[in-house]
Amino acid sequence: MKPTVIALGFFDGVHKGHGELLKCAVQRAKELGAAPAVFTFDRPPKEVVTGKPVFLINSAEDRQDLIHRIYGIEQVILAPFDEKMMTMHWEDFITELLIKQYGAVHLVAGHDYHFGYKNEGTPELLMQKCRELGIGCDIIPKVEYDGITVSSTYIRTLVKNGELERAAEFLGHRHCLSQTVTHGHRIGRTIGIPTVNLAVPGHVLVPDHGVYVTRVYLPDGRSFPGVTNVGTRPTVSESGTISVETFILDFDGDLYEQRIRVEFFTHLRGEQKFSSLEELKQQIHRDIAATRAYFHENGID
Repeated sequence: MKPTVIALGFFDGVHKGHGELLKCAVQRAKELGAAPAVFTFDRPPKEVVTGKPVFLINSAEDRQDLIHRIYGIEQVILAPFDEKMMTMHWEDFITELLIKQYGAVHLVAGHDYHFGYKNEGTPELLMQKCRELGIGCDIIPKVEYDGITVSSTYIRTLVKNGELERAAEFLGHRHCLSQTVTHGHRIGRTIGIPTVNLAVPGHVLVPDHGVYVTRVYLPDGRSFPGVTNVGTRPTVSESGTISVETFILDFDGDLYEQRIRVEFFTHLRGEQKFSSLEELKQQIHRDIAATRAYFHENGID
């Protein structure tokens, strides 16, 4: 087994603060001839402990993709947060799991990282134990941007409020949703504006209801501008079910059952109920024109 340098954390959103951990892990791995890795959980520990749902910025799959795609982490260990994990002593977490099972020769954690039974493990104890065991350890201090500590909690508020441009400043990348395209109600086809429909994974936040400038990344590597509606589609449905529907500009093809990534750039307008499909169609064409203008004015291909 190749030795690993492991960054520790939950990494919801994979924001700029997380980025400092991940960049450190990659650098240490180069120095030590090891593989850069991340150890994280499949679900939020807080949700398991309290029994209350925790809504996240990203799904586990998107977290894995961001960690690998943006920061070049080779291995993402997505461990189940179960009874065994919840009751594991903090020292066993380091020695039995990270070192013996995953070959850790160096650990990287944030200034507020806690682990083990009842969160008894602290950054100070982690440093101390690593010294005793003769392995390296870096504790990354808090990261601030615009005078505010970069945190998943703050970014969740931005996403929830539809402030996607500001969220991108703290994330270091565009907020995204990756999912397999499912069949919608095909209303878009009847008005000549076909859309792709993405179901939102359970316990994942959606931006504030409304229409957004987006970019859509296809499995073949191509990307196209998009107009994305997040909400309940009040003009054509009374179900109240939240959907994420995107019209992809300059694209003609079938994406059903394919996994795509939608990246959110900016909020265009709130969700509206129109008096007719023709009125909805006219507004969507205005949204398309506004999207083209946004990409042109910002020099984005």
